Amino acid sequence: MKKINIVYAVLMLLALPGCDMDREMVTTLTKEQMNSQYELVRGQCAVLYNDLLAGYFTFGNGMEASACDEADLINGGSVQPVNTGMWNQYTNPDEVLSRYYKAIRNVNDFLNPVVPVDLEAYRLDPDPSSQTLYKERMAEIKNWNYEARFLRAFYYFELIKRYGGVPIITEPLSLDTDFASIQRNTLKECIDFIVDECDSVSADGALPAVYSVDNLGRATKGAALALKSRVLLYAASDLWNMPEAWASGYSNPELISIVGGDRQKQWKEAADAAKAVIDLTEAGYQLDNDYGFIGKSFQSKELIFVRRANAANDFEKTNFPIGIPEGKGQVNPSQNLVDLYEMKTTGEKFDWANPMHAQNPYYNRDPRLDYTVFRNESQFNNKGVLEIYEGGANGKGVPNATGTGYYIRKFTDETLDLVQNRTSVHTWVFFRLAEMYLNYAEALNECEPGNPDILIYANKTRERVGVEMPPITETDQAAVRERIRNERSVELAFEGHRLWDVRRWMTAMDVLNQPLRGVSCTYEDYEYKYSVIEVEKRVFKPEMYFYPIPQSLLYTTGNKWVQNPGWGI
Repeated sequence: MKKINIVYAVLMLLALPGCDMDREMVTTLTKEQMNSQYELVRGQCAVLYNDLLAGYFTFGNGMEASACDEADLINGGSVQPVNTGMWNQYTNPDEVLSRYYKAIRNVNDFLNPVVPVDLEAYRLDPDPSSQTLYKERMAEIKNWNYEARFLRAFYYFELIKRYGGVPIITEPLSLDTDFASIQRNTLKECIDFIVDECDSVSADGALPAVYSVDNLGRATKGAALALKSRVLLYAASDLWNMPEAWASGYSNPELISIVGGDRQKQWKEAADAAKAVIDLTEAGYQLDNDYGFIGKSFQSKELIFVRRANAANDFEKTNFPIGIPEGKGQVNPSQNLVDLYEMKTTGEKFDWANPMHAQNPYYNRDPRLDYTVFRNESQFNNKGVLEIYEGGANGKGVPNATGTGYYIRKFTDETLDLVQNRTSVHTWVFFRLAEMYLNYAEALNECEPGNPDILIYANKTRERVGVEMPPITETDQAAVRERIRNERSVELAFEGHRLWDVRRWMTAMDVLNQPLRGVSCTYEDYEYKYSVIEVEKRVFKPEMYFYPIPQSLLYTTGNKWVQNPGWGI
């Protein structure tokens, strides 16, 4: 008898069949029956999107930002073990292997064999409306399979950025499968698989560049190209190419790195992939004139791939400032993040050692700061300014008030009246044009330093209407690198990038071991006085560059997966 190891018994996804439907369709269906069949399969495709995780509540009430230096989560919650270094192969608050392999299994069930939809009655009907409907539905049915393949590639990327190489499975598995033979693929094999899938589904005649308004949120050619851009950017970065810098002596470096990779070639491929999205003219991408649109709009031309949620107010109830009716103020932006926002007129770094900066720390700052955080004296809708100072209505002294001196503003719809339980539509952004500009600038700076495109595209986000920051003008490669990284951290704040960026840049040992800081504000003699405070100590160890394989999987009889470096080996 063949052994059933981890992949079946613990992950509960590789062998378990999905909701099986009759794959043998008769060809004598009425139009009513065909419409029902069409809607059934269309619904099956739509379900494949369900495992796309919006980043509003990754750790209980906390975002991914709460697991790095962007923010604190009041009372810690499930993210606290990550920040204190108390997570491991036994307990991981972000354990997602089962979730994403279930999602991959669902895609495999959908694609193997391709679900047929009988449209013969429409094809044989000479009526022009039937012929039009036949052609439209045939194109849509073909598109479903490309959508499914894109989603599978996306789910695989979510796995490899956490775990490194994982098993690549593209067919439904049964109880007859030799599960002991299923091992982790190398990281390079996983990258190649994702890139190949993105190339296939973005080729001419595959995914469309745009959809009608009724279909917004479905995978497009731009989404596939954007995923390729991101995975190749990660593939070229230090973490995926320098195992000796943090995992010296690990016997399976191919699982967590690209062994013998040509960095110059990798960076060039990453630059080309980002430029392909930028040059996708048929998609009509362009920067939005309002930086505050992020999370509130699903129709902006800047958006490439998003998850649109039903009307809700959970995020506002969780994060509206304390003192605003029904607000709980859970996610508190950090001073670590706020200090990254440069001076508006000069583009210089903010510096607490500069008396002019320290006296009025929010004056003349990058406008994106006020789009991103609520700080003392921020205007809150039409309810007046926030009093985030000691003794103020929203500050220290009020139960559960922010410990950092800030509340999150990005994504929030401050027009909602929570007492009346008002709601609005929220949109989680997976890919937008601004990221592609920064991907391109970063990769090009590594492979072709001095190329004029670097500063052109690094400055695109700074030139946005309403932001209009001074341009980056440095020409030294290292200086440009640091400016691009800072621009990325500011432009993409709270969008689920920094937690992974500091890993791939291999700066996490420095950045995530710094104490999380906040600001204390007092009001004395008709004047606000600000000082930096330490909110909590943070811990990041080298092994945390990749997640551990859950120990429960490794205990399973017959399993031969190799653990990641530093986790119990």
